[in-house]
Amino acid sequence: MGPMRAACRFASMLREQGLLDSVAAVRAELYGSLALTGIGHGTDRAVVLGLMGEEPSSTDPTTMEKKLQGVRENSLLRLAGSHDLPFDMQSCLVFHRDQMTPPHAVMRHPNGVRFTASSPAGDVLLQKTFFSIGGGFITEDGMGEDTTPMMTTATLPYPFRSAEELLGMARRERVSISELVLRNECARSGSDEATVKRQVLHIWEVMRSCMKRGMLTEGVLPGGLNVRRRARRLSDRLKDKSSGDPLAPLDWVTVYAMAVNEENAAGGRVVTAPTNGAAGVIPAVAQYYLNFVKGASEEGLLRFFLASAAIGILYKENASISGAEVGCQGEVGVACSMAAGGLAAAQFGTNAQIEHAAEIGMEHNLGMTCDPIGGLVQIPCIERNAMGAVKAVHACRMAMAETEGHKLSLDQVIKTMYETGLDMQSRYKETSLAGLALNVIEC
Repeated sequence: MGPMRAACRFASMLREQGLLDSVAAVRAELYGSLALTGIGHGTDRAVVLGLMGEEPSSTDPTTMEKKLQGVRENSLLRLAGSHDLPFDMQSCLVFHRDQMTPPHAVMRHPNGVRFTASSPAGDVLLQKTFFSIGGGFITEDGMGEDTTPMMTTATLPYPFRSAEELLGMARRERVSISELVLRNECARSGSDEATVKRQVLHIWEVMRSCMKRGMLTEGVLPGGLNVRRRARRLSDRLKDKSSGDPLAPLDWVTVYAMAVNEENAAGGRVVTAPTNGAAGVIPAVAQYYLNFVKGASEEGLLRFFLASAAIGILYKENASISGAEVGCQGEVGVACSMAAGGLAAAQFGTNAQIEHAAEIGMEHNLGMTCDPIGGLVQIPCIERNAMGAVKAVHACRMAMAETEGHKLSLDQVIKTMYETGLDMQSRYKETSLAGLALNVIEC
């Protein structure tokens, strides 16, 4: 998602600077994790589509392969959707697997991509370096973070940078975390509460649609590992089982999460929550709430997403949600933490219980590596989402049952997660150079 947005941004820059018609060649160079696991993650496809002017939120997944096939067969790319130029995917996409960051880049992040547009004479018309920093967010080298409309810097009525600040502010205002986030979102977007709630529910509908596709689709996932989709079979099996199984709700959580991440592995549309690789956790727990929690309601669902967002902001501001930077603890771990806190909020948990649930959710994901086999978001990623979702349910239940407080704070766990990620060897951070990615081949 990040590389697609970066490529689209580069194409837009060429148009905005009046350079588009002068471009004779475009080259994209990928570094670090993007180079090592890029093909397995579909980064090559994303870059090509982005250069064609496609955006993740608006592109039609059913048409992507046809567009890419046209580029492969004709060696011709329509830059920014309007300017045709020669483009050979083998030579115009360069994977620097031996370099972690682009040469001379100011920023040091393992998800770098450099675009170069040249004139017919070979002169460089424009060169830009971007970093995909997790969750679809991008930053241009030497510039501030992404400032697209979803990241505007409007003054918020309740700004917070830590869980301690968030809890203190909510206590002073005598509001829940979800209510505080709702007020901030209204101020940020300039919309009223009804509009913001509709937008949140729209995100939920996209999640549900993805879940439904995943539970209806069978077959083998692309990429060469021959991983068979399981969500459909598991779902059918659960429907046939006796309703007396007390653990059936957790089996359904597994199905929901795997359905979403099988769609992600197949290149379908998912909601980045907080990342594509961890996209199954939050919708799985939300569906669990609606189907299995007594008294579940639409208002509860809204509380779930708003509180989850608050927790996600804390990780984004104080640590990382990039597997390439801190390992899978920054993806599935963060999603688990968000979902645990959100589930507590949905059930009218106190702000302290929400914070506690989020803390438990991350505490037991600390140190999780990111070592996808073959660079594909399939093994262990799909099952890992299921485990993260189940953990979130348990974390919430533990926090909701506690009445005497807890020793560790969410802020302390977030800090620990980030430090753990920085200490982790790069081989275990979305490079597929160690762990399962290496040993399954050796065995």
